[in-house]
Amino acid sequence: MAEESERAFKARAELRAEAELIFRAGVSAADPGTGVDRALEADGWSGRFVIAVGKAAPSMMRAALKRVGPVEAALVVTNPENAGDLPGATVMEAAHPVPDAGGLAAGEAVLELLAKAGEGDKVLALVSGGGSALLPAPVEGVSLADKAAVNEALLASGADIHQMNLVRQQLSRLKGGGFLWAAAPAHVRALVLSDVLGDDLSTIASGLTAPPIGSCEEAAETCRNLGIWERLPESARRHLAGQADEQPALPPARNEIIGSNGVSVMAMERAAPGARVVLEPLEGDVEEAARAVIAAGDMGPGITLFGGETTVRLCDEPGTGGRNQQLALKVAELADWPGQWVFLSGGTDGRDGPTDAAGGMVDHGTRARLASAGKSAADYLARNDAYHGLKLSGDLLITGATGTNVADLQVLIRREPGRSGF
Repeated sequence: MAEESERAFKARAELRAEAELIFRAGVSAADPGTGVDRALEADGWSGRFVIAVGKAAPSMMRAALKRVGPVEAALVVTNPENAGDLPGATVMEAAHPVPDAGGLAAGEAVLELLAKAGEGDKVLALVSGGGSALLPAPVEGVSLADKAAVNEALLASGADIHQMNLVRQQLSRLKGGGFLWAAAPAHVRALVLSDVLGDDLSTIASGLTAPPIGSCEEAAETCRNLGIWERLPESARRHLAGQADEQPALPPARNEIIGSNGVSVMAMERAAPGARVVLEPLEGDVEEAARAVIAAGDMGPGITLFGGETTVRLCDEPGTGGRNQQLALKVAELADWPGQWVFLSGGTDGRDGPTDAAGGMVDHGTRARLASAGKSAADYLARNDAYHGLKLSGDLLITGATGTNVADLQVLIRREPGRSGF
């Protein structure tokens, strides 16, 4: 019996290692440096200013400086996990997902740099996910604290990335094309690493170099529909309710997508020949996404791959976790397949919510491990405390910062009962 348990443990470990290997193939395909190098090699670029914003900003800037050489000014804005010395560039740290004073200073620095650009100048913008929170530049009358309060209300409401950025844009001097207005009359070229399903340029990092998603009126209506309008600071409500809808034409820009969630899912497929790929992205509420994973697993043994970005509606006093951890733990609660299985859900940036985990990797033994400690998945899910539930069951996915960000990837592996070691 002991020998059988040892074999089962080894088989489970191998299954988990396989899932993580497939996940990492997807992350590697989103390498921002490779994307920037490839884009600049194709037709070159020469100009005075380079600005990189987002979780992948350091890698993108490093590749750009190697390709284009010294420039007059190079500025990087990223989160602390990805920050570090970068010869030839100024690196500024800012918080994510809730903006902080570092982000406010970075926003002012970007605006000051763009103000130096004149007729005939060229600006290279390197944009990646996370740029929206990392680069707050509130409109007049709205403070950083007010902007942070709006962000927190949106996060807690379960708003999707489209809704969040619709509101953020209308409260910012840089988002929704504000970057282009600040750089005018200089020409802007943007290389964009997409963390948004469908690669909508107006949504990635809240559309720094693209038209706004909608108007102030639409942003206000979105907040009302989400049930958070009365919870917004008065300054934000006043701005959203008082702006005219008509806007002048946005200055032109050259925007190029250099990496995306879809590209990473295809890379996972190459790493797992014969795997099923679910073309419909995992998005919307975690509860619904978990049921979609269960339905895919019910199709039978094998490997199933997903990509997407879900949302979590928070309880009144939430614990610690993130959407990937919540999704993984929910799947563990619902799954009832025979034989061994593993499900991994991870953020490609290596960070899920305000935690040190990229997500979770659960298996057929997760519920039993929790039960042996007198706990259940439901206990932690109800409190939005998936982090501590997965920590107790040994199912946190820890990768460290990856230097990229193309939303989330998921891997489900089911094995036939009775296979060797099962």
